[in-house]
Amino acid sequence: MKKFLLVTLLFCMGTMPAVADNYGYNSTPQRDTYVGLRLHKNDNIAFRYEPENGDGITLRDGSFGFGAMIGNRLTDHVKIEFETEYTYGGQSKYGSDYNFNVWANMLNVYVYQQFGGAVEPYAGLGVGVSGLWGEIDGNINASDATADMSWSIMAGVNFALNDRIDLNLGIKYQNYGDLGISDDNGNNASIEVDGTEFYISAAYKFGL
Repeated sequence: MKKFLLVTLLFCMGTMPAVADNYGYNSTPQRDTYVGLRLHKNDNIAFRYEPENGDGITLRDGSFGFGAMIGNRLTDHVKIEFETEYTYGGQSKYGSDYNFNVWANMLNVYVYQQFGGAVEPYAGLGVGVSGLWGEIDGNINASDATADMSWSIMAGVNFALNDRIDLNLGIKYQNYGDLGISDDNGNNASIEVDGTEFYISAAYKFGL
């Protein structure tokens, strides 16, 4: 699934000039305000469990996340966006069930180039704050929650389906931050959460 989505994204980026020509849109970028919804596929979200005493382990899981965004094109090549998203993960290992939930609030800045006013490759950076909730049941019995700095880097292609609706395909690496966790016996550990995600989103442009 991961390889298929990556090949699809690269194909879209390689064929975008020809696709743009067929759109026949005005080649001048429109600086629209937009809102949208986004679905994430976490093919390899991971959390690294590091106890104060003893060896750490890395657990990986495939899961889904979802979010919403609002943004605006500041110039012909730069746009800014606020995104809020929820994701989760879990794994069983060594007699314990590891589960976590993440709510990330990100400020994303993109550099883009439009072709034919309709096809738009981009690269972006994001920074924000994530709320992390972690729970371990079984041999460890620990739970905690915190907020930590989150950052991401992404690349993709945006397609203007018409004057109001955009479709967006992309890939993103996101570091959600670290979660400090304690068990019933007062032992402490840290968990770092990050993931490589494919996403698809749809946005409505207000023309403002």
